[in-house]
Amino acid sequence: MSEQTIVPSAEPTAPVMGPAPTQEEDGRGWFSRLLSSGFGRNLGLVIALGVLFAIGAVTAGDRFTNIENVLTIIRFASIIGVLSIGMTFVIIGGGIDLSVGSVMGLGSVVATLSVVQTLAGQNLWIIMVVAAIAVGTIAGIINGIVISYGNVVAFMATLAMLVGARGLAEILSNRTTQIVRSQSLIEFFRANLLGVPVLIWIFVIVAVLGWILLNRTTFGRRTVAIGGNREAARLAGLKVKRHTVYVYALSGLTAGIASVMIVGRTTAGTSTHGTLYELDAIAAVVVGGTLLIGGRGTIVGTVFGVLIFATLTNIFTQNNLNTSVQALAKGVIIVLAVLLQQRFAARTRRG
Repeated sequence: MSEQTIVPSAEPTAPVMGPAPTQEEDGRGWFSRLLSSGFGRNLGLVIALGVLFAIGAVTAGDRFTNIENVLTIIRFASIIGVLSIGMTFVIIGGGIDLSVGSVMGLGSVVATLSVVQTLAGQNLWIIMVVAAIAVGTIAGIINGIVISYGNVVAFMATLAMLVGARGLAEILSNRTTQIVRSQSLIEFFRANLLGVPVLIWIFVIVAVLGWILLNRTTFGRRTVAIGGNREAARLAGLKVKRHTVYVYALSGLTAGIASVMIVGRTTAGTSTHGTLYELDAIAAVVVGGTLLIGGRGTIVGTVFGVLIFATLTNIFTQNNLNTSVQALAKGVIIVLAVLLQQRFAARTRRG
């Protein structure tokens, strides 16, 4: 009696069903397949951004299209953008981080504490930067440890950090606004490099580094693998728990960078900095095409998602429209993005 060797499939969710369907059998034309590809999704975001710019040009004219306003839009998007880069990694990895806004506020408070500013003086303001980034990174590490080794659901763990970080910020600042005394720091963050504000350059650098980390390193590939199938990644030998800590530490790091940026822009630290920014970051990531269930996402898409919301806000501001209507419009965009995600995910499973 001969033995029959059974070789397990490397992808249990995609059993062999015979030859791959042709274009006619699949029922999907080239245009449909293009839209479901990464390039097609980014192209859709570019078109959406172009439509918004056209609407802004028609409704607000030169007030909207002049270069100063365009830089204002990107500068407004830069802080949320940095938060969103870290959030992209968390969501691709199958998690969520509700604490980034509060951690950002805590970082701004710690950076502007009297003792920190005294230590920094006028010229060593880099100490304030290091303090803020350290606070964000430590908060992220705590989130990762509680989630990975404490087996607490990410939603609850980061919700606890949201409340705790905001409370700690209020205690440290005594619910007062702390003014930055270092003129050197203020001048640096208000400066222009090649005609472009420093805040925008920071956003660009973080986005480029995020793209490289996600697409050109083992860290990025492991993040995608863990988000796609956590158990399969563990069986493949990946240190899932440790990597999850790294991902949340990265999210905390970007929150720390964002806290430095908002201190430089507002010249103050306060516990109210970053209120609801976590929701804006999550919305930008989702609109940018990152799956909420994890396993797929792009930094480029996130950048476009941030710019879409920043442009929408600017259009409403330029036309003196009600902020409630603006919030409604954002809600509709988010719902549409999620519905499109579900459709593409269903197509991928069928394909």
